[in-house]
Amino acid sequence: MHIAVLSRWNATCGVAMHAELIVSEFLKMGHEVTVFAPYVESANRWWHHKIVREDEDFVVRCYEERPPDEEGGKINFDEILKRDFDVLLVESYGSVPHSDVQKLAGELKKKGVKTFVVIHEGFKKDLRYNDYSNFEKLAVFDSRYINELLSSVKDKTTVIPYPCHPLNPTKRKFAEDGLKFFSFGRQPVEEYEAFFKALEFLEKNYEFTYRVIRSNGLLPYEREWLIQERKRLKNNEEVYEELHKVDVFMIPKGETNGVVVSSTLYQCMGALIPIVVPNTRHFEMHEREVVKFNDAEDLSEKLRKLIEDENYRKEIVENAKKYVEENNSKKIAEKFLRLFNERS
Repeated sequence: MHIAVLSRWNATCGVAMHAELIVSEFLKMGHEVTVFAPYVESANRWWHHKIVREDEDFVVRCYEERPPDEEGGKINFDEILKRDFDVLLVESYGSVPHSDVQKLAGELKKKGVKTFVVIHEGFKKDLRYNDYSNFEKLAVFDSRYINELLSSVKDKTTVIPYPCHPLNPTKRKFAEDGLKFFSFGRQPVEEYEAFFKALEFLEKNYEFTYRVIRSNGLLPYEREWLIQERKRLKNNEEVYEELHKVDVFMIPKGETNGVVVSSTLYQCMGALIPIVVPNTRHFEMHEREVVKFNDAEDLSEKLRKLIEDENYRKEIVENAKKYVEENNSKKIAEKFLRLFNERS
């Protein structure tokens, strides 16, 4: 099968990661893939969607993203329609040019090519399609997207979870050379506040380090146990190299009213170390695979339990392992292939 994918690509965002994980599996299975990605100048306008790697030969940059909360954005239809492929998978997100995607699906339908859409938008206002009839199926990550955003087209919608990076478990024994906490990314500074307050509670009783890697500037904190580095982790190999050096991975996230998942969680769960997260909508569907906290005091108690209770740690990690095994990128790619081959 020749599969075309319209998506962000080689960028630091969950949309690109979703596409990259399943495309990698399509290629391993022997399918041909063409990726239609946004122009580099367009993609680089947003701070958390920077292009971080050179494009592969199968990537064609041929659309301009729509500015946030504005009209605009445009697809180069000729660049896409001149190519032959069997299906188009659209990674739909807030800045994709929705009206052009809708028109493109109509043009492909005339050629007998089906268009499938993965919904990343978390608010109804961000779904700027006024007609879904040209789309064969809509894929969402969990039932919240159907209930809150797409109830009017639920018959056209199917749940396919966000893919997990395949298992790549750490060989490290817990705290074998000292207790080590870790975060990476470029989240706003205030989203780290609970981590620092909780660790200040713990420093009276434990020795540890907290390593933070950020690509857009260091945090305005100075602590004896804090180790900071400014750099961008460019691929999953670099991410897992860092995860394998530590004991607890902490993900900073702020609350949102929208429907959302955390691509970072699915990227990192396969390392099989305890992952600590705030109780936000990003992690709403996960009660057993992560350690969730409500505030700094709650976090300090949860961290104490992780440190002291080996059975608790093992339970969290084992639940994460089961989740990754059920939802790894290969299995999710296979679900998309079955969706592509369903009869209308």
